[in-house]
Amino acid sequence: MKTNVGGIDKILRIVVGIALIAMAALGVVGAWGWIGVVPLLTGLLGTCPAYSLLGMNTCPLKKNT
Repeated sequence: MKTNVGGIDKILRIVVGIALIAMAALGVVGAWGWIGVVPLLTGLLGTCPAYSLLGMNTCPLKKNT
């Protein structure tokens, strides 16, 4: 899969994913909190299937020099 998730987007996805998983594990939110696995994985892998479907890309373009 092609990388389509950029720097700040990656960091936000990882932080939100960890926060949701932690809240679910501690019982702060219901079982839906385990959905935090999705942003965590997309942040760690650097690719988002939804971005591919929508034609989005937050990853900066690499310049050939």
